[in-house]
Amino acid sequence: MSHEKVLIVEDEENERTGLAELVSSWGYRAETARDGVDGLEKVAQWNPSIVVTDLKMPRMGGMELLQRLAKQSEAMAVIMVTAQGSINSAVEAMRIGAYDYIPKPIDTNRLRTMLQNAATLVGTRVELETARRELRDSGSLGQLRGGSKKMQEIFRLIELVAPSTASVLITGASGTGKELVAQTIHQLSPRRDRPFVAINCAAIPETLIESEIFGHEKGAFTGALERRTGCFELAEGGTILLDEIGEMPVGTQAKLLRVLEDRKLRRLGSKVETPVDVRVLAATNKVPEEAVASGELRSDLYYRLNVFNIHMPLLREHKEDIPDLVDILLSEMSEKHSRKVGAVSEAVMNLFNNYPWPGNVRELRNTIERAVIVCEGGAIETKHLPPGFGHAPMRAGANDPDAVRLGVGTTVGEAEKMLILKTLESTNNNKTRAAEILGISLKTLHNKLKEYGSGTPEAEAQKEES
Repeated sequence: MSHEKVLIVEDEENERTGLAELVSSWGYRAETARDGVDGLEKVAQWNPSIVVTDLKMPRMGGMELLQRLAKQSEAMAVIMVTAQGSINSAVEAMRIGAYDYIPKPIDTNRLRTMLQNAATLVGTRVELETARRELRDSGSLGQLRGGSKKMQEIFRLIELVAPSTASVLITGASGTGKELVAQTIHQLSPRRDRPFVAINCAAIPETLIESEIFGHEKGAFTGALERRTGCFELAEGGTILLDEIGEMPVGTQAKLLRVLEDRKLRRLGSKVETPVDVRVLAATNKVPEEAVASGELRSDLYYRLNVFNIHMPLLREHKEDIPDLVDILLSEMSEKHSRKVGAVSEAVMNLFNNYPWPGNVRELRNTIERAVIVCEGGAIETKHLPPGFGHAPMRAGANDPDAVRLGVGTTVGEAEKMLILKTLESTNNNKTRAAEILGISLKTLHNKLKEYGSGTPEAEAQKEES
């Protein structure tokens, strides 16, 4: 039983009274207000933890009430009651600061779950304040590190959005820490004690992705020998991260959009819809607007996911964080590999500060891990770094083996092909590394190579010679 105060703001008397009685039967202390003006007065007098307000009301509607409450207090969860089909208003409410929304006619089970999660926010605020102090003292938030202005802004956005149920679209190049942002949002939310499930849409074959996400019934397709629970159901009550959302097939995107709007899913081969209570976070290393323009990402899904956007900067854009990141990674990797490596030499730090880090924080992590393994103890020296690390590349010219030279009349497609094959050659056919440098997903790289009819630069060369 909860003793949280819940204010019901509704202009229809029967609905207002019925909601108040229902909420009271669940153990909450309920009060009512007939519109936004009356609601503001009740908030000032009664100080509720949760406000459930209708969207359309005389004198002052729910949106204006939400705006007023957002300015007054961060310690109040507002649930917006919307008419069917007013998804745009619901999304706008989430952007302003609503905790969640529920369409009419109200699903009582869903409302009860919302109230339970909103009540949990009270405890979350204490944890958030602790996190804020940690941030001020040591430049960290969850697993994220950085005292730079750019990272401080990322931390501020995470603190702002974490307590809500709003969908978040996390953008940025490969290796910038998008999944860490998603994990931190989950850890600072009321759902932190429930599952966090991450799925990489680029790593799953197109024929299996719907089954992976939504699940399937026995016999749904050839090879479906038993029922499979999808990622949405595995994340029930918690958070799901759809990584590389731009790689999800468009048909699957349409089904995902329906799940987001109805909060119900249907396993492949099932005739029954299953309610789901999952917060959805999505990430992409593409520019979302370009993905929408090219048809890779549905515009309506983009709009639904992009309630709140967090863009991760490239590591070279906040190099002042490198020393702190190095310290953290040294400690982590030394423990992981049972080494006693406590520092990097001044020469190594100079190299790190001057290196462009095309693979971002992931590349820094991999570089530190390799150096810790190679180093027997003490400090990491330049000899412990990968061969050729930090050497300045020559200016593109006739003697530059890494230069990609384009003649007048070269098409964009030909230029892209040359760049991809040259990058793959420079990484000794390491496709994962090449994809990181190029800023594309591994799936996209494989698709490009398949399009070229080649899996390696060597094969391409042989094809051109024959």
